[in-house]
Parts: sequence; structure tokens; C-alpha cells
Amino acid sequence: MTMPTISTRGWHKSSYSAQANDCVEAGAVVRAGGMAVRDSKDPHGPALAFPTDAWTAFITAIKTGELPNT
Repeated sequence: MTMPTISTRGWHKSSYSAQANDCVEAGAVVRAGGMAVRDSKDPHGPALAFPTDAWTAFITAIKTGELPNT
């Protein structure tokens, strides 16, 4: 099975991760909308794509303390 290519507007690393090597990067998905995340140590490896509503729910859960952010 061939996986679709995720085209983003650019990958961004969290400022919380800037000094660490264990990081993820996020990028807005160009054609389908939503967000994609990948391992910054493997930029040519796989990425996970999430629809906008799922990404928004995830970020809201972190900000409200529903999910731990440590």
C-alpha cells in the first residue's frame, strides 16, 4: 500500500524542545488541512496527519490540563 505524501507549509519545532534531541515537529497540511507531526531526528521518515478538529481538541486538552504537558 502506498502512503500519501504530506505536504506542509513548513515544519516547526516546539520552543520547549529547542535544546533537546527528542523532539517532534509540526506542520500545517497544505491541501487537506489539519496538522502533521514527525520525528525531528528522522525528517524523511513517516509523519502522522490529523484533521483540524482532532488537532484542535488535542491542543485544547493540553492547555486545559486534561492531558499532562510534561
